[in-house]
Amino acid sequence: MPGLRAPSDYSGEPPRHPCLRINSKEPFNAEPPRSLLISSYLTPADFFYKRNHGPVPIIDNIERYFISISALIEKPRQLWMKDIRILPKYNVAATLQCAGNRRTAMSKNKVVKGVGWGVSAIGNAVWSGAKLADVLELVGIPKLTSITQPGGKHVEFVSIDKCKEENGGPYKVSIPLDQATNPDADVLLAYEMNGEPLNRDHGYPLRVVVPGVIGARSVKWLDSINIIAEESQGFFMQKDYKMFPPSVNWENINWATRRPQMDFPVQVKISGYAVAGGGRGIETVDVSVDGGRTWLEASRFQKSGIPYVADDANSDKWAWVLFEITVDILHSTEIIAKAVDSAANVQPQQVEDIWNLRGILNTSWHRVHVQAGHSNM
Repeated sequence: MPGLRAPSDYSGEPPRHPCLRINSKEPFNAEPPRSLLISSYLTPADFFYKRNHGPVPIIDNIERYFISISALIEKPRQLWMKDIRILPKYNVAATLQCAGNRRTAMSKNKVVKGVGWGVSAIGNAVWSGAKLADVLELVGIPKLTSITQPGGKHVEFVSIDKCKEENGGPYKVSIPLDQATNPDADVLLAYEMNGEPLNRDHGYPLRVVVPGVIGARSVKWLDSINIIAEESQGFFMQKDYKMFPPSVNWENINWATRRPQMDFPVQVKISGYAVAGGGRGIETVDVSVDGGRTWLEASRFQKSGIPYVADDANSDKWAWVLFEITVDILHSTEIIAKAVDSAANVQPQQVEDIWNLRGILNTSWHRVHVQAGHSNM
């Protein structure tokens, strides 16, 4: 692409904060310490987890950068940054999370494959840019287009970066057309993060943000958008990020039997966040300080000093909920946190019940062993 290129090696990587826990150097995958992660409602770009599949693309000339929209449409088009910036700008608070967040906990039960994420492959930010629904209108696709319409039924996002999983080709995934054309789904072509231009690790100059689904669908370094009849046939849609029962292993796996994972279920970290997929609110967060025998309800908030109410019009529906509770720990014990969303989805009790060979979507009760003393969640 003019103005944007994918390097063949890692010599041109951007600088990163030294506090990050590095899980992989090439490609670079890292997460912040959990204490920094929940120190504020919005996660600074420096501390937001980094998930890459190859060398970070380099901008040679932003004036020459554009994206193309084509395939099953009558009016293919190239859009420059000025074309996107002239559209109404929206600010959407949304939590992005790698599907492999908390994978290390699954590995303790049984070996899984993937980056060894702890509990911080997640972050919350205000993303700013044009709604994808507005962009698609420019090429003749009206808002709220149903997937039952003839022709294209999915919207594929193609990155400029090169991935070994794609045999050196670009990262690409898709979402349903009815989600892409729904303004209330808040899917963005974002050029800002927390009020600042995207940095290179987070997709500069333009990325997709798909709220409420696993981070793998929010493509960085956007190159093109294709309107297609079927789901993207890329590796990360067809042979990765699918949920299998514990009975499936690498000898009997059949990728075609499962749909690509989209929404992430409710999950909670004992040190302070809860999040549900699909725009659903968090109804309760319960904490046990005696290993699950009794439970206390934690207070919840998004804005400091303002109690959170699930599905309230003033709540950021795509963003995480922070919770806190002060308890006295009289002896060494196991603290557990669990959440329930507004659709009454409850986290599974044991990681063994949802173990899967890719180690994704670990939403089991989070357990922390502590020594006697006073603890703030």
